[in-house]
Amino acid sequence: MCTPSRSQFITGKYQIHTGLQHSIIRPTQPNCLPLDNVTLPQKLKEVGYSTHMVGKWHLGFYRRECMPTQRGFDTFFGSLLGSGDYYTHFKCDSPGICGYDLYENDNAAWDHDNGIYSTQMYTQKVQQILASHNPRKPIFLYIAYQAVHSPLQAPGKYFEHYRSINNINRRRYAAMLACLDEAINNVTLALKKYGYYDNSIIIYSSDNGGQPMAGGSNWPLRGSKGTYWEGGIRAVGFVHSPLLKNKGSVCKELVHITDWFPTLITLAEGQIDEDIQLDGYDIWETISEGRRSPRVDILHNIDPIYTKAKNGSWAAGYGIWNTAIQSAIRVNHWKLLTGNPGYSDWVPPQAFSNVGPNRWHNERVSWSAGKTVWLFNITADPYERVDLSAKYPDVVKQLLRRLSQFNKTAVPVRYPPKDPRSNPKLNGGVWGPWFKEDEKKKKSDKSKGANKQKKNKNKKKANRKKGQSLHCRSRLAGG
Repeated sequence: MCTPSRSQFITGKYQIHTGLQHSIIRPTQPNCLPLDNVTLPQKLKEVGYSTHMVGKWHLGFYRRECMPTQRGFDTFFGSLLGSGDYYTHFKCDSPGICGYDLYENDNAAWDHDNGIYSTQMYTQKVQQILASHNPRKPIFLYIAYQAVHSPLQAPGKYFEHYRSINNINRRRYAAMLACLDEAINNVTLALKKYGYYDNSIIIYSSDNGGQPMAGGSNWPLRGSKGTYWEGGIRAVGFVHSPLLKNKGSVCKELVHITDWFPTLITLAEGQIDEDIQLDGYDIWETISEGRRSPRVDILHNIDPIYTKAKNGSWAAGYGIWNTAIQSAIRVNHWKLLTGNPGYSDWVPPQAFSNVGPNRWHNERVSWSAGKTVWLFNITADPYERVDLSAKYPDVVKQLLRRLSQFNKTAVPVRYPPKDPRSNPKLNGGVWGPWFKEDEKKKKSDKSKGANKQKKNKNKKKANRKKGQSLHCRSRLAGG
């Protein structure tokens, strides 16, 4: 889903190595992509690239240092949160906790509050950037469209071709996608018009699979967004460029979202520091020339705080792995899932009628067996219909060992409780950074003063208190 995918794209690291392996960054959480991670735009700036971001950030904003312009982008125009109204750019996180979420660089973009549909508004911004930049100088443009995330909204004219779709969510989704298709075309035309196209690479991808309850479809793949089934993790993507050697080809090699980081830096003739422990690989020759991928495995995720599977145990994991923990890994043709895998149905298109969640097709999965381990040959069975875990226990053990190896390198999960200071009412009606540096200094000064007073009364006790205060400051400073 949103946050972990974007974090992997921008750092080239699995989410277990950034602490973002559980859920998403919520608007009210004091959390963001850890500041000690070098980002893709920062590396591209080192080799002379102008870097621009348009669209959805969703990598945290509680401190100014977390904002896109502080993480390597020369300019930013878009939203900080994961979703919001496509026209008003307002978002309510819970009743009464609502705010405006459209930014230009580090400030709320009230001037752009003209009721323009975000897909079209972002495209206009991209056109302006391309028109004002010198095409002979390198540019990196990250366009993270809001579409086709809920809420399902689209301008009326895009519904015309989809009147035959009975399901209203599916019809809205189709209209949103038609508008997005037009946007991609308009960006491509701008690249041609302003002289970039012949030396450009366009990468199109998604952060996750579709949400069948909100118009999406992953059929015939299993599961949905937010799950480790192929329907949640296998995304549509393409690379379009005059620089490709093999055009019009389909790549069936293992490719992961972390691979864009080293691939793009290498293409830009940048340097990847040896001390950055990347999980991504340079896959340009795989895409451009049809060579084998350097990648042999993908850690889809290990989420140690997701709801544990009731029947999971170390015994079920052969003493290698606790199968109560939600995880998934791919090694060559094999894929292993453990724990509670989430929504596991196969949902054919048009499976939902307009009246409630009732189905026209019903293919629900029974959990009576209490399973916590699954093994699939994804090359032979991409739809995950034939569980082979009982047939190939040695393969299961091999993949569990690989999971365990990855888990030893994991950093603690970053998922702090909500902070009441995040309320937009305290910030001029805008979602934005609320953690102020001067507050941090005042707090530490206060605690120093308190320690001084107590020191006169009880030296031993004061020393212990001082240690706690310093620990608190260092944690805060670490973000």
